[in-house]
Amino acid sequence: MSRVFVIAKHGDPLMPCEPARARQLLRKGMAVVHRTFPFVIRLKQRETGDVQPIKLKLDPGSKTTGIALTREAPGKSVALKLIELEHRGRQISDALTSRSSLRRRRRGQLRYRAPRFLNRGNKKNGWLAPSLMHRVHSTMSWVERLRRWVPVSDIASELVRFDMQALENPEVTGVEYQQGTLAGYEVREYLLEKWARKCAYCDATGVPLQIEHIVARARGGTDRISNLTLACGCCNQRKGASSIQEYLAKDQSRLKKILASAKAPLKDAAAVNATRWRLANELKTTGLRIELASGGRTKFNRTQFGVPKSHALDAMCVGNVVGVERWNQPTLLARSTGRGGYQRAITDAYGFPKAHKTRTKMQFGFQTGDMVRALIPRGKYTGVHTGRVSVRATGKFDLKSDSRPRFGVGHKHCTIVQRADGYSYSWKPTPTADQKGTTA
Repeated sequence: MSRVFVIAKHGDPLMPCEPARARQLLRKGMAVVHRTFPFVIRLKQRETGDVQPIKLKLDPGSKTTGIALTREAPGKSVALKLIELEHRGRQISDALTSRSSLRRRRRGQLRYRAPRFLNRGNKKNGWLAPSLMHRVHSTMSWVERLRRWVPVSDIASELVRFDMQALENPEVTGVEYQQGTLAGYEVREYLLEKWARKCAYCDATGVPLQIEHIVARARGGTDRISNLTLACGCCNQRKGASSIQEYLAKDQSRLKKILASAKAPLKDAAAVNATRWRLANELKTTGLRIELASGGRTKFNRTQFGVPKSHALDAMCVGNVVGVERWNQPTLLARSTGRGGYQRAITDAYGFPKAHKTRTKMQFGFQTGDMVRALIPRGKYTGVHTGRVSVRATGKFDLKSDSRPRFGVGHKHCTIVQRADGYSYSWKPTPTADQKGTTA
C-alpha cells in the first residue's frame, strides 16, 4: 500500500508511515488530518524525530511527469509513494490562440485596422512559451510540496534527449550531421509511445511488437519516423512487402487512422527537448544532491527488475538502482486543472460575448474546484457523495464524483474536504507483473 505522509507538530516532515498506523494515530486522537490529497497527517505532540534518506525521482514528459518517492536501503529502493502529474500545456496553448483571435476580432470590429506586430517586448535569453514553462513550473511546484511533507535528501531526474534530426531523417550522417545518429533506443521508445504500445493493424497488446515499415523497403520506403509503425509478428508477416492500401483494403477506417498518425508532428519530443535543461537547472536551485540519468538507463533498470511500464514506475527506475521493492501499489493521478481564468466574457462560436462570469470566485463559502462531501437527505441522489464542485451564484452547485456523472446539489448539503489547489485527484491501479511494457 502507498505510505501516508506525516508532519510534526510545527510542520517539520517526518518519515511516512503505513496506512494502518495512520488510522491508529487518528483513532487515538494523537494526530489530525492535515491534507486529504495526498493524504497527510499532523502529530499533535511530537515535534521532531529521526529520519532516513528519501530520494525524489522524476521522469519528465510532455503530457505526464512521473514522480516516485523511494527510501534508499542497502541493495534496494523501496517505493513509498507513486504520483503521475498530468500537464495542461495543450489547453494553455489553445487558450492563448483563442485569446489572440478574440483580440484580433475586436480590433477590426468597427473598421479595418492593420495588425500590430511591434508591440511585443524583446524576449529574454532562455525564454520558453507559456505552454512549455507550465511543465517546468508545475513539476517544481510538486517538488516543493513534497519537500514540505517528506524529508527529501536527494533528487534524481531523467534527462531525456530526442535526436529530432535522426528521428526525421535517419540517413543523415558524416559531414551533414557531425554528431551522427543516436542509438536505436530513441526510435523504439518514441514509436512505443506514439502507437500506444499496441499493434497498429490488430490492436494486440501484451505481445512482442516489431518495427514495421508502412511503405516497405522493397517498394522504396525509408527509415524515417513517419514511415514506421508497430506490428505484431503475425501482422508483420502477413503484410510483407504489400502496400498498406492493399493490406487494409477492407478496413478503410483503420487505414485512414494509420496514415494520419504516421504524419503526426514530433510535438511531444520537441517539448521534452525544450524543457529538459530548464527543469534540471531549476532542480539545482533546491540545494539538494541532484542526479541526472539517461532514458536508456531507466529502461535498462525497468527491464532488469521486471517492472511494468508506467510514468511513475519509470521515475522509480531513474538513475543508479540496484533493486526495487513495493512498486506494485496504486498511483495517485494529479491532473492539472488550473485556478480559473481572467476572462469574464463567455463567447459564442463566432467570438461574440453571450454571457459574463461573476466578479467573485467564492460563492457561499465555496469556489469551483473545491473537494466537498455532500450529504443528500432525499431525492434521486440520496446518500453521501464526494467530488469536486462547480459553484453558481444561485447556490445550486454541480458536483462531479468518480462514482456518478455530474449532478446538481445545494450548497447547504456540502462540507469542505479540501480547498481547490489547481489539481483534480484520482487513483489508478498499477499494472501487474504480467502486464510489462511491450518492447519493440
